[in-house]
Amino acid sequence: MARDDNRRGGRRDRDETPEFADRLVAINRVSKTVKGGKRFGFAALVVVGDQKGRVGFGKGKAKEVPEAIRKATEQAKRNMIRVPLREGRTLHHDQFGRWGAGKVVMRTAPQGTGIIAGGPMRAVFEMLGVQDVVAKSTGSQNPYNMIRATLNGLQEEQSPRTVAQRRGKKVADILRKDDAPSAAGNAAVEADA
Repeated sequence: MARDDNRRGGRRDRDETPEFADRLVAINRVSKTVKGGKRFGFAALVVVGDQKGRVGFGKGKAKEVPEAIRKATEQAKRNMIRVPLREGRTLHHDQFGRWGAGKVVMRTAPQGTGIIAGGPMRAVFEMLGVQDVVAKSTGSQNPYNMIRATLNGLQEEQSPRTVAQRRGKKVADILRKDDAPSAAGNAAVEADA
C-alpha cells in the first residue's frame, strides 16, 4: 500500500513543473439522481501562476476531486497571460475589469500595503506575483465571474515602455512628472499674490 502511494506521489512530482504555483479557488459538488441512487461529480476552479507576471485560470470536471483539480490545472497552464508589473510588485496604473455581472476595480498601492482583495481576486494576485494592490469587487460574487473580470482588467494593463513605443516617444515623456508641474504652479501663484 505504501509503495503504491510512493509511486503515485513520484508520478505527480514528475508531471508538475516546479516553476508554477497553483491555488484551488473553489470546488463544487453536483449530484445526478439515477435509478440506483445519486452519482456525484466535482468541478474545480484553479488559478496558476509563476509569481513573476504570468497567470491563468482553469476549470475541470470529474467524478473524483483530484482528477478535477488536475484537469483544471492543465487548462490553467494552457491559458496563461502575461501582465507587466511596476517594480515587480504592483500594477502600473489603476484598472477596471468586467465579466458578465462581475465588476472589479484594481488600484496601484505604495510599498508595504500588501494584497487587499477578496477571495478569488487574492488568489489571482498572489499567483501573479503582485505584492501591493488594493482591489474591490462589486456585482456578482460568483468566483468564476470574479476571476474572469480580474483577468479582463489585467489584460488591459500596459507598461510605460509599450505606450511610449506605440506613440513614438521616450518613456520619460510618458511618465507623469510629479514635482515639476506643482513647483511651477506654486511659483505662478506666489507671483500673482
